[in-house]
Amino acid sequence: MDAGRRTILIIDDDAFFLKVLSDAFTESGFRVVQASNGTEGVQAFITHRPDAVISDLIMPAMGGVSTCLEIRRLAGDEEPVIVLLTSMFRDAPHEHDEPEMGARVHVSKSTSPVDIVIIVEQLLDRKKHGRSGN
Repeated sequence: MDAGRRTILIIDDDAFFLKVLSDAFTESGFRVVQASNGTEGVQAFITHRPDAVISDLIMPAMGGVSTCLEIRRLAGDEEPVIVLLTSMFRDAPHEHDEPEMGARVHVSKSTSPVDIVIIVEQLLDRKKHGRSGN
């Protein structure tokens, strides 16, 4: 594995969406870790320590807000870029000054997978260069 390759954790209970998004990130050179619910996602975060996390908002057992908040807590000073996906709105991606519901960036599930990859790449680049975007 390439030492410079970035890792992304994608958490979603929708198997089709998980596959489509995972394929888009894999094609863009990311190492992809998948989880089908928040509990699995938190465990995958502990195991893999990804550079970025994308979590669905609505999931059984442990929802996206609880998942993102727990990942932020576990990460401490090494917080990954965290993006919350939701089908509850169709607006353009929105970045908050302070984390809202555990994530600074909220993206509609209707956003194309390629655009989600671009958003995550931009956030990772900003983080690498010391600008906000977690």
